[in-house]
Amino acid sequence: MSDDTVTVLVPDEVGERELARLDGVRVVRYDEDAGVDGLPAEAAEAQVFVPGFLGADAARDLLEACPQVRLVQLLTAGAEKFVGVLPDGVALSDCKGAHGGVTAEWVLAAILAVLREIPGFVRHQVAAHWDQHLTDTLTGKSVLLVGAGDLAEQTGRRLEPFDVGPVTLVGTRARDGVHGVDELPDLLPSHDVTVLLVPLTDTTRGMVDAAFLAAMPDGALLVNAARGPVVDTDALLAELTSGRLRAAVDVTDPEPLPADHPLWSAPNLLITPHVGGSVPGHLERAYRVVVPQIEAVVAGEDPPNLVVGQY
Repeated sequence: MSDDTVTVLVPDEVGERELARLDGVRVVRYDEDAGVDGLPAEAAEAQVFVPGFLGADAARDLLEACPQVRLVQLLTAGAEKFVGVLPDGVALSDCKGAHGGVTAEWVLAAILAVLREIPGFVRHQVAAHWDQHLTDTLTGKSVLLVGAGDLAEQTGRRLEPFDVGPVTLVGTRARDGVHGVDELPDLLPSHDVTVLLVPLTDTTRGMVDAAFLAAMPDGALLVNAARGPVVDTDALLAELTSGRLRAAVDVTDPEPLPADHPLWSAPNLLITPHVGGSVPGHLERAYRVVVPQIEAVVAGEDPPNLVVGQY
């Protein structure tokens, strides 16, 4: 084997197949569910480690048994569970761009489900109760997208056919077609739906607090497709319980949500268990992003999606 060969540890058959096509790459499969016992002997010399799709906790433990790893390459866009906890000298690259389309699909599904009262009608169906009445509609609603990356772009495109207006984007800083995050207090009162599409960072943790929610108009809908800790759970519970706001969340804080948590019984709330990107083909989409990251590493370059450090 050439000294220039990069050994990559992968947790699944898709990664094994897709990365085996690359020159200069030695792909080694490991068993994520078996813990350290699932690591092959080659793990001791691997330079790149790919955690499972939602396997952050297991991956951090396995890294201790992989002393030569210089890059952790994620299969998801969310990198918050690895930032600040990796050993010195280990870089981190995310999978931004892989799951934006299907997550945007969840956003549309959640908005429509809440506004057209689908959960309520399902409950009536189970009870064999015919409850015909007017519902809300997405048509004509003003939508605020908090986030201005790939996921926001994908969500905005999917909103267009529903005759919404306007769709407003908010990013870290103001630029052409994007408002700055400092403008949120002025933007929130004029939007019927606010969608959270930001990564979890020190800046976004808890950004949706009591003041943020209070600035939303009566009857507004909050949709969280970001991460649970972006929202102050107690503040959200207070607004939902009062009946002033509605919400749909695919992520919670804490997560998974304990069976006795008050969010389960909160009124005006739709909860799904972090399934925005969990659809058929999710690994194939992820590795379409991962392949060029590994190609860059083989070429002696930093991967394009580098989040922390240098390779």
